[in-house]
Amino acid sequence: MSVLASFASALADGSVEVIDLTNRLSADTPTLRLPEPFANLIDFSLEEVSAYNEPGPFWKHHNIHTGEHIGTHLDAPVHWVSGRDGHDVASIPPARLVGPAVVIDVCDQVAKDPDFLMDVSHIEAWEADHGRLPANGWLLMRTGWDRFADDQDASLNVDEHGSHTPGITAEAAHWLATQRPISGFGVETVGIDAGRGAELDPPFAAHYHLLGHDKYGLTSLQNLALLPATGAVIVVAPLPIVGGTGSPARALALVEPS
Repeated sequence: MSVLASFASALADGSVEVIDLTNRLSADTPTLRLPEPFANLIDFSLEEVSAYNEPGPFWKHHNIHTGEHIGTHLDAPVHWVSGRDGHDVASIPPARLVGPAVVIDVCDQVAKDPDFLMDVSHIEAWEADHGRLPANGWLLMRTGWDRFADDQDASLNVDEHGSHTPGITAEAAHWLATQRPISGFGVETVGIDAGRGAELDPPFAAHYHLLGHDKYGLTSLQNLALLPATGAVIVVAPLPIVGGTGSPARALALVEPS
């Protein structure tokens, strides 16, 4: 039996399980809010065109209205000034969107400090136990933030000092971008930078370093608790928007049931 035939058989008999890592997309899905004077994207909404009625008697369909970076979405290199000459969403090589997924769990640290930043030392400690980050892999940072998937206020966690959500240090962002052959970095928060990422050097260092080195971001992930630290495969499926800087995406993980 060929590799693909074996894989199809494993899907059919449940030897391989498909886990949805995607937050549901609606007008209530938590989204990033930039402070003035910066402009924000529009939220997701549906506009009814017909619903088995005079405009369309046998069908129902909608127009969708949304920003590129809404809900679970992919960040392409051209999203950031450091990657402005890189790939748009439509030109990302498909093989970069499928690969091994590894999960680093920092829930305990985030429970104590919502501004927690994962540093190089945390990743190296994980590698000491699990091996080096894999080529063409996706590093997924589990923080427990997916529990706020339906709560805009809790998801952004804003007070008079700004938003307080976890992320990575500037040093970790540069290290991942230059020292490990990953394809992407995924988070449960609304953006790949921490809520106070503007205070880093450079500002929003995860965007700056990763997108500037042809790595991709993936946000608002769900169900990372169901994934093993290693051994899963991720499939990221954004819309191939020509010129697009990002796209809402379906993210699926393939795992062997324990």
